[in-house]
Amino acid sequence: MIIKSLELSNFRNYESLHLDFSEGTNIFYGDNAQGKTNILESLYMISTTKSHRGVKDRDLIRFGQEEAHIRTVLIKNDLDYKVDMHLRNSRTKGIAINGQRIRKASELIGLLHIVFFSPEDLSIVKDGPAQRRRFMDMELCQLDASYLHDLNHYNKIIEQRNKLLKDVWQFPQLADTLDVWDDQLVSYGTRIIERRREFIEELAEIVGTIHGKLSGGREKLIISYEPNCGAEEMAAILKESRNKDIHLRMTSAGPHRDDFSFMGNDIDLRKFGSQGQQRTCALSLKLSEIELVTRLIGDKPVLMLDDVLSELDSRRQNYLMNTIGGIQTMITCTGLDEFVNNRFEIDQLYHIEDGQVVGG
Repeated sequence: MIIKSLELSNFRNYESLHLDFSEGTNIFYGDNAQGKTNILESLYMISTTKSHRGVKDRDLIRFGQEEAHIRTVLIKNDLDYKVDMHLRNSRTKGIAINGQRIRKASELIGLLHIVFFSPEDLSIVKDGPAQRRRFMDMELCQLDASYLHDLNHYNKIIEQRNKLLKDVWQFPQLADTLDVWDDQLVSYGTRIIERRREFIEELAEIVGTIHGKLSGGREKLIISYEPNCGAEEMAAILKESRNKDIHLRMTSAGPHRDDFSFMGNDIDLRKFGSQGQQRTCALSLKLSEIELVTRLIGDKPVLMLDDVLSELDSRRQNYLMNTIGGIQTMITCTGLDEFVNNRFEIDQLYHIEDGQVVGG
């Protein structure tokens, strides 16, 4: 899987940009706030239809403009795909693949597989369950179209059920209508639970080996799925918690409250891990993600490292760079010292300054 080129028009601080990429390591360097991360963000949009920063489409359009375009050409299974994403201030985004407009943005997901790693990914380990659910969902949605379908429907039903719970609070006679929503919630929710369980088990098999190497054999990492309720008991728990849900006016049980844990030498790294342990754990997770995606799709994903190398010591830098051989990689950094000092290979170099490529 290779991204051949990128063209931006009025995206973030780029009025106009065209880049052709190497199939190897592409380095974007320059001072902070010049637009390096914006390039990775645009590619992440092409892969997931969303910004990794969690902002709305209109916030991605260059100030003073009404619309923006992201255009890219990629190779998958020896076939070329041209993707055009049209962002508009007052309307939903438009997307075309090879000139054919798609009906839903979700139809784009799964065409391009990206593993994105930034210092903020430390939040997967140290922050609350929502960050870990987001990690599971973003990866599974790229890998499994049926999971994306189930998750979208589940989230819509949760919204409808929560709205109904607020109405039941005022009009108790509506309580019986919850049965219809509960049946659908269980149908989609049980499939989500089972697929998440499989995903974490597959990931756990890989992450232990990688983390052992990263920690010099000093730490054993075990990740475990922590479902809010089991698939087989979800229907009963929803029924048991109905009165509580009416009182709270929200759905208190289901996969929207799932979590997964990181245990390093029997220590819960989410709560008690040092920053160094949490950083190594996050790196292990991302490297495991690369291997898992490669296994499942039979092709290597594109790797994006947003200002990550400066956060790692030289041993972890070397392990990371030695691991990603044969993978198209996009790396942002403020300087080139890490690459020069460690003699890392650079295939394509871009110097970014104020939304312009000013030289190699």
